[in-house]
Amino acid sequence: MNLGKIRGTAVRLLQMDGTELRFRLNQELAKRQDRLLSALGYDFAGLVTRSRPSRPPRFFFEAEEVEGRLSLIRDRLPEVVESIVSQAENILSHRFDLLGYRDLHYGQSIDWHFDVVHGARAPQKIFYRVPYLNFQVVGDSKVTWELNRHQHFVTLAKAYRLTGDNRFLFEIGQQWRYWWMQNPYPIGINWASSLELGFRSLSWLWTYHLLDGVSSVPIRREEWLHGWALHGRHIERYLSTYFSPNTHLLGEGVALLFLGILCPELSTAERWKSLGWNIVLQEAQRQVQADGFHFEQSTYYHVYALDFFLHATILAKWNGMTIPPMMTRTLEKMLGALHLLGSCGSPPRLGDDDGGRLFDPRRNRGEHLLDPLATGAILFERPEFKAAAWQLCEETIWLCGPTGVKVWDELPAKNLVAASHSLPAAGLYFLSSDNPSTQLVVDCGALGTQSGGHGHADALSITLQSEGRDLLLDPGTCEYAGDSGDRNLFRGTAMHNTVRVDGLDQAEIGTAFSWKTLTQPKVESWIRGQSFELLAATHDSYGRLPEPVIHRRFVFSLRNGIFLVRDCIKGKGRHHLDVAWHLGQDMESVKPGIFKANGQSSGLAILDAEPSRWSKKIEPSFWSPAYGQKQPTKVLVHSTDSELPSTICFLLVTLKGAYAQAGSFVRLNHPEHGLPVSAYRFQEEVQEHTFLFGKAGNPWRYEAVSSDAEFVSLTTATSGTAGRIILVNGSRVRVQGAPELVFKRSVEWGEIAWREDYVEVHSSDPGAIGPEVTSTGRAEKI
Repeated sequence: MNLGKIRGTAVRLLQMDGTELRFRLNQELAKRQDRLLSALGYDFAGLVTRSRPSRPPRFFFEAEEVEGRLSLIRDRLPEVVESIVSQAENILSHRFDLLGYRDLHYGQSIDWHFDVVHGARAPQKIFYRVPYLNFQVVGDSKVTWELNRHQHFVTLAKAYRLTGDNRFLFEIGQQWRYWWMQNPYPIGINWASSLELGFRSLSWLWTYHLLDGVSSVPIRREEWLHGWALHGRHIERYLSTYFSPNTHLLGEGVALLFLGILCPELSTAERWKSLGWNIVLQEAQRQVQADGFHFEQSTYYHVYALDFFLHATILAKWNGMTIPPMMTRTLEKMLGALHLLGSCGSPPRLGDDDGGRLFDPRRNRGEHLLDPLATGAILFERPEFKAAAWQLCEETIWLCGPTGVKVWDELPAKNLVAASHSLPAAGLYFLSSDNPSTQLVVDCGALGTQSGGHGHADALSITLQSEGRDLLLDPGTCEYAGDSGDRNLFRGTAMHNTVRVDGLDQAEIGTAFSWKTLTQPKVESWIRGQSFELLAATHDSYGRLPEPVIHRRFVFSLRNGIFLVRDCIKGKGRHHLDVAWHLGQDMESVKPGIFKANGQSSGLAILDAEPSRWSKKIEPSFWSPAYGQKQPTKVLVHSTDSELPSTICFLLVTLKGAYAQAGSFVRLNHPEHGLPVSAYRFQEEVQEHTFLFGKAGNPWRYEAVSSDAEFVSLTTATSGTAGRIILVNGSRVRVQGAPELVFKRSVEWGEIAWREDYVEVHSSDPGAIGPEVTSTGRAEKI
């Protein structure tokens, strides 16, 4: 061990409290004890058994209910049946789809320690000495572990029940016995992660219950019990309470709960059941933020945790356990957060994407992340969840059965209504459009829990979806391990739709799962007006530079399909600045600044107000639809070397026609003009929009507009018969030839709309609306 590592270990030890220190010491002693017991030939699974209870436990379905579930799947999802049988045929040939890798061939005899993607074999050492994060030694441990989760056993079991083909049964038995030959406890990588033992235990439980009652079953319950006993002992002994107190610990708790409920013959069953359920309940309170989003700040890990909570809660309820109201509220909040993210299509994949799934590991693409909403729609009878989920999935049929399907059928699919929302604890803000299938999301969240291991350096990044397509995307994760540099590339700032300074990431990279410095964005304003949304947020992650830099992003929506984005980069000295816009995977350029979805009529214009001050170019880039996959796409990058402070303003225009005229967007004045206001204008065919930025409380005038507001938006029809004025943080706006917007005192926001002789006024402070605020008609207090 080198000196730096020794110092790091010493610092970490000093940071531990007594409880953690004792816990870790006990685990280290347990490892050595298990090594000694192994050498002595100890039977680790030799637990005392007792007779079955008078009331046997219940899985998600009874043995006699399996055929009914299969009938529902045949009727509702015939393509799923075809896929299951096809996958099972490939498995017979030892060809596997793992994570984002397709058709991996493991040969005639499966090497359960081999990462076939990278050609690396993990050493046959006692589990705690296998360096599973060392790519040079073991390859990508995720690939090895994904195979060893044995979720393909479940596929083989379902294929047998669908076809009656005994080859699938025989393959389960063969692989089971060969796996135990290669993995004697406690040797090898497949005992190195308690979470992986949890996944494997759950796969075996599903396989057992799918085959329960089959006369020719290749594995007797006594054999299953031996495996479950050994796995449960190890999980309980080596819980990730301090090592990975996130989804690792949660998944381990879920596995113990399942083993405790479903293996009543084991003497430890009641203890595991209690311990597992307590972990699930505690982690529901600890890992889920007040707004329902998971504390890892990752879309994938949010769904990952939600799956764990759903499966655990449903099984607990089936077995007569009390479900605390807190657990029910947490589930509904988590489903609500997922619904917000997926209300316009596949959720933006913020943060890391692990690539695995609890039920069906093949459903790991962005469009599959909404699967829990189908189950949630049934459990909570929420029509909007059904609308976003779109259709039943196989998992929901197994979990909820015919009764749940009946609830689904009777539940209306509520149409989505355009509306702005936020998840303030997570720092996610959703700006809407008059098109209910268009949504812009701004990520103002922190890097995530602890050292931000699954967060990306994406402060104030934007994603934009319309008509179910990504117009501006988050490129994803690609991988956790490897020598290509893709791990740091994909989680770096350059791969996100935000500002990068001096070619640096917003946060300094530590290890593959940590950052040395953490980004802490701050939301200054989140305003939802009568006809607009406005977000202003900052972060000071570049404050670590010798000449500190602060990034402030202002995003404004009139709910008409256009979004104003203004970036102010504050500081001193000369810096290189980049603003990236990562285009959706099927977007192509049709003219400068205008892009369309390939084969579709929808499109996007990215207009900058000062094209002469910033260079711009379209560069090749990548996105990752699933772990291990890397596919080409494009990024539009605006760059400059500039003395600070510096500002750039964009207009994002969603186009209903691919070649629609986007309009012109220009800056009307410059700081060197010495004016106290910055002005921009967007000219469309039938409307003109003027955006003015001043200083709140300081009177200013620009052309025909005078105000004391921080921000003013003026929209007028080219016909001159209608318009709208919005002010933010001010008391008045006067525009020549338009109604006045005047309040008794400064308000957070106010707006006035007019057409012919009708005027409508709204405000965050209705009491501040004066009796007479217009020159052309009667004002109404709304």
